[in-house]
Amino acid sequence: MSYSHQSMGSGLFSPFLIIVNVICFLEILVMLLMIKFLSKIISIEIILGSRNARGYEFGRTYVVRPKGKHQATLVWLHGLGDNGSSSSQLMESLHLPNIKWICPTAPTRPVSSLGGYTCTAWFDVGEISEDSHDDLEGLDASASHIANLLSSEPADVKVGIGGFSMGAAISLYSATCYALGRYGTGHTYPINLRAVVGLSGWLPGWKSLRNKIECSYEAARRAASLPIILTHGTADDLVPYRFGEKSAQSLGMAGFRQAVFKPYEGLGHYTVPKELDEVVQWLTTRLGLEGSR
Repeated sequence: MSYSHQSMGSGLFSPFLIIVNVICFLEILVMLLMIKFLSKIISIEIILGSRNARGYEFGRTYVVRPKGKHQATLVWLHGLGDNGSSSSQLMESLHLPNIKWICPTAPTRPVSSLGGYTCTAWFDVGEISEDSHDDLEGLDASASHIANLLSSEPADVKVGIGGFSMGAAISLYSATCYALGRYGTGHTYPINLRAVVGLSGWLPGWKSLRNKIECSYEAARRAASLPIILTHGTADDLVPYRFGEKSAQSLGMAGFRQAVFKPYEGLGHYTVPKELDEVVQWLTTRLGLEGSR
């Protein structure tokens, strides 16, 4: 009886187990194919956070791969309290198929303007004013991290930096580091920037910039060669319009001859399609991306 039961079991369950294994294998195969398919559609790669040499812990980085021929790579920097994920979604929506976007996440740190509240921030900032103190250590740490993200790009690919609000501030600070050839700490700045974008931001260290640039022929040459676009809403209540305008004037006076400023009447501290369309057109022209996919 026992023998008969074992025979029945082996006859019934062996084919069943084979079918189950086949189904499991097919499910895994379908899942892998879906992941591969979705990765091509979404085109976003996620890289885990890292600690840089200065000890700052940066969050996840999101990479949007180009849909056409890879001609340029831009790092896009989010605003205070935001992250690289939202930046990557915005960048993916732009009609710039030849650009690879790298969207990092700032370190989480106490912020003076928020009473010491902890959130993602590229550097510490208090009240934005003409007499405000610049967090040079935080600025250099973020600028160094961003430069490192661009350091492995192919030699024939043009590189740039852009951002919104605080992200725009660190973008403009990186532009000054490029022109001077060094960070605020004196270490060499290693990236050959070809374009810088700043939306609703401000320029850290604007007071002393002109004197620093004028002291060096090479710094003046690099400043004059770097295309920069700044945009700002006249109704911005977080980063007042006058600081965007003052930043553009300071860049111009320091020798950044290709810096342009675009005001948007009635715009607050956010972006609008018209503004982004102008940035797309500006990048297409400045980076020579016309007619290539």
